Amino acid sequence: MKFLGKLIVALLVAVLVAILGLYILLQTRWGAGWITDWVNAHSDYHITFDEMDHRFSSPSHVLLKNVTFGRNGQPATLVAQSVDIGLSSRQITDPFHVDAIILREGTLNISPDTASIPFQADRLQLSDMAFNSPNSAWNLSAQRVNGGLTPWLPEAGRILGSKARIELSAGSLTLNGIPASNVLIQGDIDNDQVNFTTLGADVARGSLTGNARRNADGGWQVDNLRLSDIRLQSDKSLVDLLRPVTSLPSLKLGRVDVTDARLQGPNWAVTDLDMTLRDITISNNDWQSEEGKLSLNASEFIYGSLHFFDPIANANLSGKGVEISQLTSRWEGGMIRTRGEWTRSDKGLTLADVAIAGLEYTLPEDWKKQWMTPLPEWLNRVTVTKFSASRNLIIDIDPTFPFQLTALDGYGNLLQLARNRQWGIWSGNATLNAAAATFNRVDVRRPSIALNANSNNITISELSAFAGKGMLEATASITQQPERQIALSLNGRAVPANVLENWGWPQVPVQGDANMRLSARGQLSADRPLKPTVNATLTMTVANGQQIQQTMQAGVVSGAPAPSPTPEAPAATEQPQANPFQ
Repeated sequence: MKFLGKLIVALLVAVLVAILGLYILLQTRWGAGWITDWVNAHSDYHITFDEMDHRFSSPSHVLLKNVTFGRNGQPATLVAQSVDIGLSSRQITDPFHVDAIILREGTLNISPDTASIPFQADRLQLSDMAFNSPNSAWNLSAQRVNGGLTPWLPEAGRILGSKARIELSAGSLTLNGIPASNVLIQGDIDNDQVNFTTLGADVARGSLTGNARRNADGGWQVDNLRLSDIRLQSDKSLVDLLRPVTSLPSLKLGRVDVTDARLQGPNWAVTDLDMTLRDITISNNDWQSEEGKLSLNASEFIYGSLHFFDPIANANLSGKGVEISQLTSRWEGGMIRTRGEWTRSDKGLTLADVAIAGLEYTLPEDWKKQWMTPLPEWLNRVTVTKFSASRNLIIDIDPTFPFQLTALDGYGNLLQLARNRQWGIWSGNATLNAAAATFNRVDVRRPSIALNANSNNITISELSAFAGKGMLEATASITQQPERQIALSLNGRAVPANVLENWGWPQVPVQGDANMRLSARGQLSADRPLKPTVNATLTMTVANGQQIQQTMQAGVVSGAPAPSPTPEAPAATEQPQANPFQ
């Protein structure tokens, strides 16, 4: 019996020595190599680490150093200087579900092709880690990440799991090309829903705070978002910059506040922007709201060739459309002011009061093309119920027919300026006058025009200007059909005989002042030039009684009679002929 007892004791000692030896060997590089070689040979995963450390002072923790982990043939999912694994009694029944995993000083790479991870933990903690997700819907890169998830139950395609509490901070982060620093995120994951109860970051030399929730369908709901002192410079157009927002399945904004922001990109910029936007949902390139509101002001706003100073806008949003309670700005040296509404039912914009004063505006070179270009689908009609203009300077530098209007004043009522997405003067009345004007190098004084439009015609009841020592007066009508038939009747009294030369009529064979009458018809259609459609008759009487008459057919004057020969001067005693213009 004594021998049997000694044998059992010897065997136990041998087993303990073997276990102790194995325990020591496993903490050497040889032991680490043996473990990794066995795992790599008997699984679809690839893992390497330099050594394993275990201390009796922390008996439930195993520390792996210089760890690389991933699926065979794919980039590494995890690279870390150390992985601290906290064990518990759970390992008896579930060896791959540990108490805690702490990743320190490494990189965690996540993509749709990332290897599924066979481990689970009640807590995953990151300490000074980097986080990359380059090929996912969110192009994300973060450095100096600290925090964790509880619990961590990774699944195929969901490395963060289906249910978890998130608390993370990052020293720097880049999301879809937008950099941020000092990032703080707190929230929850519930299957396809993600709820960020706290969001905070320093973005573009400013700050961002708020909360947001991602729905199962991919849409987002932002209850509160505040952007302060943003200074953003982008290489994207304004449309491209907003595309990630407009391309979402839906985006519901509870309240967005922007304070003192400066944003700039190609052909657009805004300076010192303050904005509040409430209760709006953006979905399918459209928006909905019940009791929304938009208020904004800025020092400057640039979009293409438009450059506004001190713009102010206040609007109420509803299911019916947009009520514009205030829209003012300094523009081109002057001031514009209006209010009105946009209605969703007919996609029509009605401006109740438009005032334009003090402009010094040069028309764009392609303004005629812009005039003919259809409006966007959301703007079918534009109506101005009341219009006023004061002391404006309007210039067109088109070399074929430049013009300038100085001190232009005017007023109008019930003007429909767009119909079926096409600019025009479709109805209403207007009166315009200027102190002086130049039309293709011909100077005139006090030009004025009065017109009335309906669905069939534009009737110009008054068109007048002083030219030279006399006056030009005209009436005209233009049809609203696509061919745009125009009929013009022009009378001139004591005006320069060559006044029409720069306006398309050939040179007349007389000089000096003359009375004239012009009757003309043509077509102002968009798809053909005007001149070949003009048929006209010009009758002119000069100061000495001579008369000429010329006829234009298809824009060409032919068969013009020669002027009557001037009679020889009478004897000195004969009385001179009276001047009919005196």
